[in-house]
Amino acid sequence: MHLPAGDFRTSYRADTTIFPTRNSRIALWLGIAALCAAPLLLGRYEMTILIQIGYFAIAALGLNILVGFTGQISIGHAAFFGFGAFASAGFVAQGVPVALAIPLAGLVTALVGLVFGLPAARLKGLYLAIATLAAQFILEDFFARAAWFSGGVAGRVTESFSLFGIRFDQPETYFYIVLFWVLVMFVGAANLMRTRDGRALVAVRDHYLSAEMMGINLAYYRTLSFGIASFYAGVGGALYAHHILFVSVEAFNILFSIQFLAMVIIGGLGSIMGSLMGAAFMVIMPEAVQSAAQALEGSWVDTALNLGSSLNFLREMAIGAAIILFLIFEPDGLAHRWRLIRAYWKLYPYSH
Repeated sequence: MHLPAGDFRTSYRADTTIFPTRNSRIALWLGIAALCAAPLLLGRYEMTILIQIGYFAIAALGLNILVGFTGQISIGHAAFFGFGAFASAGFVAQGVPVALAIPLAGLVTALVGLVFGLPAARLKGLYLAIATLAAQFILEDFFARAAWFSGGVAGRVTESFSLFGIRFDQPETYFYIVLFWVLVMFVGAANLMRTRDGRALVAVRDHYLSAEMMGINLAYYRTLSFGIASFYAGVGGALYAHHILFVSVEAFNILFSIQFLAMVIIGGLGSIMGSLMGAAFMVIMPEAVQSAAQALEGSWVDTALNLGSSLNFLREMAIGAAIILFLIFEPDGLAHRWRLIRAYWKLYPYSH
């Protein structure tokens, strides 16, 4: 009897397919079905967590295209996330339907990202990191001063999602809107990486001199990667805005940008699924830290460490510790570990 041994592919098309096996396609449809049934089985708190994972995963995927696939660096991703949130709220204030305001916010944010991505054509490494850090502070100051755009320090109130007279203003219903955009954006990114442009982005990351010798326009693709990353951040920010219904200037600071980088590092650089895993980890971990602190309330540990008054510090410390531990023990991220687990069971019992 003939038994398959590992991966054996005979064409480039088979090597780049998104779902290489029948089981992977079945698992996808079962996963989507389970997510569609989630509002019927989970409570409001759990649905809120899933919604947060959704729009953070979209923004993290954009940053992963920039950092993981193209090899550029950005420390200002939260500013573009905030720009998308304010832009969508502004469009809605002008009478644009929320369903249309979300993609428009992504497009406007992409244009802003292209402007700030122009230095990427000539800068790399530490110099590019400083340039993106400057973009973070420039946009933060713009948010605080441009009251016509962001409402200034008072922030901006926006509306919930509605379509054909149906309001999606509860976590159980808004979850489906976020799920739709997660599927669209992740499928779009997966297909982008299979195209000529996607392969060019990876070539720029792997060896830019060889890519230039092959005729790849480095300036074009480096700038394009900033535009794509900003588009994803803008869509994620717009979904965020219409979830909490209020956008504040203080929310999109440098710490938020570090959290997006943490999502990419923990999930796995250059992994589309890793962006989702990293976002889930970064959303669930603070909640787990808070639950642990509440469980220890009144105990000798609470008395010794004063957990109640230092909860925010504990969250930040947990984020930093997670980044360090993943860099040391799992530098390829959660996606790599998941691939190893899949390969083990796929070849079991001959998984040596």
